[in-house]
Amino acid sequence: MAVYRFRVTFEDYDDIVREIDVKSNQTFQDLHHAIHKSTGYNPDYPSSFYISNDQWTKGEEITFMPNQRKIDRGIALMEKVRLSSFIDDPHQKFYYTFNFDRPFDFHVELMKIILDESPKAEYPQVVRSVGEAPKQFGNVFNPTILPPTSEEFDFLNEMEYNPEDTEDFTEVDETGEAVNSNEEEQEEESDEFGDEFSDNENYDEDGRGRGSRDDY
Repeated sequence: MAVYRFRVTFEDYDDIVREIDVKSNQTFQDLHHAIHKSTGYNPDYPSSFYISNDQWTKGEEITFMPNQRKIDRGIALMEKVRLSSFIDDPHQKFYYTFNFDRPFDFHVELMKIILDESPKAEYPQVVRSVGEAPKQFGNVFNPTILPPTSEEFDFLNEMEYNPEDTEDFTEVDETGEAVNSNEEEQEEESDEFGDEFSDNENYDEDGRGRGSRDDY
């Protein structure tokens, strides 16, 4: 029995490689399970192989766990189709999409045909593995939203402003009117000096105390 050796790579991670030997009379479902045995993924998700050309253009589809639309269209099932049925080229290519809800796409290329299977081998078998496969659902953006730790919002700290930056902000009073910080500073200075010379408040302009009388 002839054995097909396929080179399997992630479309988005071409440095991760698996080489898998499969007997010619085994099915696309056997290859499907072998791929995910090599990646550590759970294979039980809707997936499809597509007959492909050298530009990885999708052609005829062979599917696994099809939806009703594909069943109605009569798409071929992986479990019923032997690999030999679609090997027309010594470098035959298949475009493979695993798990349509959260897909990973693969390039599957026939590397060579081994005419005699090994009697000791259990097929399919992984004969070469390079690189660690990404997590099964690692291709999906799913940020974790943390709850606020306080009802108060520290605007300056959250925006990462330096203390010097606070000079650029305008303070407003309870009515929403802007408060002129320079005027406040001037008032404070005025009060400071006013207190210092407060002892003179009982003297009129010509230097005499309001309570003094002329001795004429």
